Amino acid sequence: MKAKYKLLILGTVLVVLDQVIKILVKTNMSIGESIPVFGNWFQILFIENKGMAFGMSFGGVIGKYALSVLRIILFGALVWWIRSLCHRNEAGAEEKVPAGVLVGLTLITAGALGNVLDCMFYGLFFSESAPGVIASLGGSYAPFLQGKVVDMFYFPLWTWPDWLPWLGGHIFFEPVFNFADSCVTVGAIYLLIFQYKFFAKA
Repeated sequence: MKAKYKLLILGTVLVVLDQVIKILVKTNMSIGESIPVFGNWFQILFIENKGMAFGMSFGGVIGKYALSVLRIILFGALVWWIRSLCHRNEAGAEEKVPAGVLVGLTLITAGALGNVLDCMFYGLFFSESAPGVIASLGGSYAPFLQGKVVDMFYFPLWTWPDWLPWLGGHIFFEPVFNFADSCVTVGAIYLLIFQYKFFAKA
């Protein structure tokens, strides 16, 4: 099987897994509801964000449209880049693109698409989630590209002592994130640490 088809399968599996997790959370939990997994160290905590990864927001309605369009463009550019690299290998280039580079880029691409789908379609096909209110499929709470991104993974590993300047009283890792965010982060870190030589030559 050609590498591009293997990467397509990998990317599809990651996106489907991301969406299954999000839909299960959105249709079974209300906003702010938490399920402890490993005590208080790891929780499934349902929140939604209107903008960027890890619960960050960006510029209201216009910013949301801009961010959604930017994500779609980024996804398209990544798909084009991965295809070009695969074709380069298939053409018998003297210097092959390492498989790790292709996998890392696929992780980032799948993660980008996972969050784009939330923005594109969740507002159209789900009722709105709220504290004490569980969303259902078949409602509509926002127009195209204005859907909220579902986040659920929370790791409040510890709280810094109060006497520490700037950090005191804050949780070590406060962001709540999703599987798509994890794909982007893992892919980017892997490329930076293990495949930097490839990009340095490019």
